[in-house]
Parts: sequence; C-alpha cells; structure tokens
Amino acid sequence: MHVHLELCVIPIGSGTSLGEYIAACQEELEAAGLVTELHAYGTNVEGEWDTVFAAVKRCHERLHAMGAPRLFTSIKVGTRTDRQQSLDDKVASVRQQRSGG
Repeated sequence: MHVHLELCVIPIGSGTSLGEYIAACQEELEAAGLVTELHAYGTNVEGEWDTVFAAVKRCHERLHAMGAPRLFTSIKVGTRTDRQQSLDDKVASVRQQRSGG
C-alpha cells in the first residue's frame, strides 16, 4: 500500500541543537529509496507502507545509537485507494486552486 507520511522525531535529553539528529534520520529515509521533503517542522515521506515504517524504525535505532536517550515521534499517515497521487501532485492541486484553475 502506498503511503504519505509526515514525520517529526524529537530527541529528548540531547540538548537544544537537533540538526545532526534530523540529518541522520533524513539519511535513513533516503537510503531506503523513499521520496522525502524536508520542511521546518518535519519531513514528508512517500513510499510503500512497509518500506516507510521500516525506515522510521531505523531512524529511531540510529538516533538512540547516537546517544539520544528518549525520542518523541509525531506521525501523520495518509493512504488512498481511488487513485495514485504523489506528494508533488497534492501541492500542485492546491496551487492550481489558488491560481483560479
């Protein structure tokens, strides 16, 4: 099943600068061959369900291995069966609506 997922992983007890953790998680998602779109408060991820959730697990494993004692993760998941739609398609649809199309 194809899935769109918004992922935000927050290390707790690792200080206030989280860039190295975000970069490590991003590497895990990309290594899995997933389509990703990093934004200010998380990452949008697109791919097959099992691949996406296995990559999220690897993110957790890697961040713990980097010394993060605790992780708080927020996940939003969307699936649909009526048609295929990419993350780019979703954004383009809204932009088209805003331009009067």
